[in-house]
Amino acid sequence: MHPRVRIQTEDFDVSHELATLRAQDLRVGAVCSFVGTVRDRLALTGQLQDQVQAMELEHYPGMTEKSIEAMIEEAHLRFDFFGARVVHRVGRLLPADQIVLVAVTSAHRGESFKACEFLRDYHKTQAPFWKKEQTPAGAHWVDARVTDELALARWGIELRNS
Repeated sequence: MHPRVRIQTEDFDVSHELATLRAQDLRVGAVCSFVGTVRDRLALTGQLQDQVQAMELEHYPGMTEKSIEAMIEEAHLRFDFFGARVVHRVGRLLPADQIVLVAVTSAHRGESFKACEFLRDYHKTQAPFWKKEQTPAGAHWVDARVTDELALARWGIELRNS
């Protein structure tokens, strides 16, 4: 059995991850996935500013995986899907590098889309990751954006205080 959640420094192969998630499950009629990548520019107030040279992601081993597993269980209470997989990278990443994969299988596309979007919104604000961006002006820690909080709120979840 493959774990539903993996935190790793190395890159991941999306095709391999999706094939493993499906694993010849003949019930699956839909697979929905999201892949997040490192942008080369900061998105501030709707405008692209300051070149991003690298991003450093840190996490709390053990707690991070447990937190994401709980998110998947919450998604199962809300949506009818078969399987989910979250792969998240940590360490130093460069522009265009893959950061995260969120994938969901279900019988029908609607449930896959909803569950995948829910997991991504939940993950973006609730998973215990810390992100630092390196720019020509220096390094800074990245805070959750208002748009991320609004995305979470539409699922009826309030942002927890760090």
